[in-house]
Amino acid sequence: MSEPLLELRNLHAEADGASILRGVDLVVNEGEVHALMGPNGAGKSTLANVVMGHPGYTVTAGEILLNGENIAAWTPDERARAGIFLAFQYPEAISGVSVVQFLRQAIAARKGLEELSILEVRLNLAEWMDRLGMDPAFAERHLNEGFSGGERKRNEVLQMALLEPAIAFLDETDSGLDIDALRIVARGVRTVRDQNPPMGVVIVTHYVKLLEEIEPDRVHILVDGQIVHSGSAKLAQQIELEGYDAWRPVSA
Repeated sequence: MSEPLLELRNLHAEADGASILRGVDLVVNEGEVHALMGPNGAGKSTLANVVMGHPGYTVTAGEILLNGENIAAWTPDERARAGIFLAFQYPEAISGVSVVQFLRQAIAARKGLEELSILEVRLNLAEWMDRLGMDPAFAERHLNEGFSGGERKRNEVLQMALLEPAIAFLDETDSGLDIDALRIVARGVRTVRDQNPPMGVVIVTHYVKLLEEIEPDRVHILVDGQIVHSGSAKLAQQIELEGYDAWRPVSA
């Protein structure tokens, strides 16, 4: 039996001395979509950032296994080159760097190349922008500068398409989007998955709407830094109806 794509074993993490993750166990296999849900402050975004190697968090115990190898001590760029991708909740704008310039450097780093043909990048970029229904002029704009919320999120999906990650974390990709923009982003994610079937996806979200567009294989409830319950896609509907109170640990 092959190793899981990603496995978190008893993962503990803190920030500024405060414990946030308190023993998270999670297994994601190739091609699976997992949804991570929970109340505000539960540690959902922290978990995504810890897996990506954000320097603001410290792993105090446990393991992060990518294809069976513990990467807990790896730097963020090492993790990115190995195939971990994080779509940010609030993508930063970078003035003076065009979308195509950014992607050229990122793809070269992901593939371990010193240089990458700008023509090759432009052709691949144009193909994906057409698939995602994006204006070709988008490629020449400065990264996220003056972008609407929907444009920033679609740009994250575009990056995911071109970088071909092994596993992608989508950190509240639905945040701030109206239903039309959400459907456009969800359609983009489905398109990328169709082209890269082995890719695992972990969706961090508060809302069921995105999960109606991208049906997960498993749904996990994170409360107080721990996964307290896991189930099928139906669990998201149950949360929508009942909230999270039923899943909070009972104090002794």
